Amino acid sequence: MTTDAGTPTGAPDGSTIDVAWARRFIALATADVLAHRVELSELDREIGDGDHGENLARGFTAADAAVQASEATTVGILKLVATTLMSTVGGAAGPLYGTAFLRAAKVSDVADVDAAGVHALLEAALGGIVARGKANVGDKTMVDAWTPAVAAASEVAAAGGSAADALAAAARAAGEGAEATIPLVALKGRASYLGERSAGHKDPGAASTALLLDAAARAAAES
Repeated sequence: MTTDAGTPTGAPDGSTIDVAWARRFIALATADVLAHRVELSELDREIGDGDHGENLARGFTAADAAVQASEATTVGILKLVATTLMSTVGGAAGPLYGTAFLRAAKVSDVADVDAAGVHALLEAALGGIVARGKANVGDKTMVDAWTPAVAAASEVAAAGGSAADALAAAARAAGEGAEATIPLVALKGRASYLGERSAGHKDPGAASTALLLDAAARAAAES
């Protein structure tokens, strides 16, 4: 494992991820957000402002352009995405995702990140989201997707799995967590104003979390 100032050498077997993964992750995440922005906005329209998809599309388009034009390290890319999302994404999503990427950047100082490192990145991201949004599991927010994702990555790391395996498990768990928000009554955010009427709708933040982690997993598998 080299320092982040060294040459990135992510393992071809997926045991670690590196700066090439980070670039690919943001590119895939941007493409997925653009492809699903109408769906995400429709979910948000049912229980929120209706702009989640468009906001994320604008933010990730800007973030991807900045990343691809940069020669930053993995940490630098995470920080660049964080600052770009905070400055371009409206509503709650910008600060929440921006804080998630910023917290993740603070826990990694190596070029090649293993499964334990993936868990640390995801755990730090979740910690940032909770600190910013003050939400708990069961409140019908993106925390309901992030929390099982972190737990899944932890299990893979403890079992000696690869970084790619950890991300794949996290993505699956996030998808399941997003689906599990459908019957919940929202206790945080604009959706909470609807009370019992918020039940029966998937939380848009949890849905976008599942999209992003799926992109992260695919980027690791492709590398």
